[in-house]
Amino acid sequence: MGVESVLTASTLFGFFLTLTRIGSVFVFVPIPGASSGVPAAKVVLILAVTIALFPLWPHPAATFSAGLFTLWVFSEAAFGAGIGLLVAFITESFLVGAQMIGLPAGFSYASTIDPSTQADSTVLAVMAQTISSLLFFTMGLDREVIRIFAGSLSAFPPGTYQLSRSTAETVLRAGGTMFSSGLRLALPVIAVLIMVDISLALLGRINSQLQLHSIAFPAKLLLSMGMLIWVVILIPALFRGTADAVFGAVRALAVR
Repeated sequence: MGVESVLTASTLFGFFLTLTRIGSVFVFVPIPGASSGVPAAKVVLILAVTIALFPLWPHPAATFSAGLFTLWVFSEAAFGAGIGLLVAFITESFLVGAQMIGLPAGFSYASTIDPSTQADSTVLAVMAQTISSLLFFTMGLDREVIRIFAGSLSAFPPGTYQLSRSTAETVLRAGGTMFSSGLRLALPVIAVLIMVDISLALLGRINSQLQLHSIAFPAKLLLSMGMLIWVVILIPALFRGTADAVFGAVRALAVR
């Protein structure tokens, strides 16, 4: 009788709605090796987080139509995907910066296998994605995601959230933060490379007999590596600033 009193239809509906929200979040949350790992491990993680939030499960009345429940499921999936997309912007900002640096610096000529997607990618992009994923867990942002889960379940119980224009504006504004953070990461290196190009162009203008094409590539590669050594020191502070801005947008969206 005790088990039957807990596993009511209302509890099962609340479990399914909560599972839909959390599962859609984990589609975008940057978990290193999630795509190449065992799918069952990700399913167990989603179930564990859902069960851990049992006190916050909603208990909708069982007197609703199948169409209304389907609408709730789609709403929860969109809500969770929006939160997960915002969190993914934190690591994607460093990938954008690596792409900005890789092409002019010459790193795009070398490629390797991305361990997260098993796709062919540039070396600098793989390094940036790996470092940002490690910083995500080192700074405890995974725990912040769990707290946002709990806060969203209290502020917007599953089945009550309604998508609005402000939701799209929040996501777009956070997307702008992703590009601005990537530009801030790449700007010192890009500035040095532009100065190198201008210097080589002036030398070629002064003396057209100089064969500058043979030294342009190694010079830019060497200088960009030296600048990257300096930029690496600034990455944790830039990552924390980006994370604070993005999580502020997530709280405004999910915990307001």
